[in-house]
Amino acid sequence: MENDLAGQKVYEHFQTLALPPDIEVYQGGLAGLNLLPLLEHGGRVVFVDSVKGFASPREVVIMDREQIVKKRGQHYGHQAGLPYLLAVLPLVNPGTMPHEIVLVGIEGPVSREAIEKAARLSLQIATGGLLSPE
Repeated sequence: MENDLAGQKVYEHFQTLALPPDIEVYQGGLAGLNLLPLLEHGGRVVFVDSVKGFASPREVVIMDREQIVKKRGQHYGHQAGLPYLLAVLPLVNPGTMPHEIVLVGIEGPVSREAIEKAARLSLQIATGGLLSPE
């Protein structure tokens, strides 16, 4: 599988599962700052994406908001990514913010096993069963 399709592949995997009724799944793709409206209601948010340079190939990692923001570069356009989105979130949405934001990342290349593990961990985090990075 291609290296940058982790989020899409996990989203597709979720489409085959019966998810709890209080879990909402969105395919954010390259939405960038267009994801801001999804973050305005508080609660717990779990992103799933490809990562590079955090772990061994095919390994699944969990990072909290602070760890993600630390990886922010100076990109402000299409390449800005999740770190930039989370860095500007408090500036553009000073009201209700998610109380927990987590990234479940798959270090490439993406494998079926990594997709299933990322999906399982994402659901555990989303339902409060796993509250902090490993």
